[in-house]
Amino acid sequence: MTLSQFFTAVSENPWPPVLYFILMPLAAYLIGVIANGSRDVTFWSYVYSVLVYAICIPGIFAVTLNIYLFLFERQSVWQANIILQLLPVISMALTLMLIKSKIPFALIPGFGKISGFMTLIAALIGVMWFVDRIHLVAWTYVPFTAILVGFVLALVAIRFAWSKLF
Repeated sequence: MTLSQFFTAVSENPWPPVLYFILMPLAAYLIGVIANGSRDVTFWSYVYSVLVYAICIPGIFAVTLNIYLFLFERQSVWQANIILQLLPVISMALTLMLIKSKIPFALIPGFGKISGFMTLIAALIGVMWFVDRIHLVAWTYVPFTAILVGFVLALVAIRFAWSKLF
């Protein structure tokens, strides 16, 4: 199944993803109400961890897909699929805001991995966009290995700078 076929299948039957993306913030709110006043922070941090991963995986994919479609494919905003391109991002933002209001992200196991992954994706897209705009390969005789090494070094530098910034 290709991504285009998946989009078509979801467009024909949109209710499962719509319910999923509506239930995620609702679950975060209900867990916050149930966990309010509880002293078992470790248990609730693991519950929130499952919720964070359940919403961040499709949300990060949607953000990455949107950036790719808008920057590289030149897709118009008017052609965006609301269910698969906008709803996951809105649901992720709302869910993370609800979770952050109840527990600091530092207490959620693995949240640092997700934020590092998002940083790496943003750095990759930024570098790819930069290379795409300047058409480096089209007008230079630099060997491909040198370009690849420069790309990896740029990613390491971005990751190092990001970790020092936050």
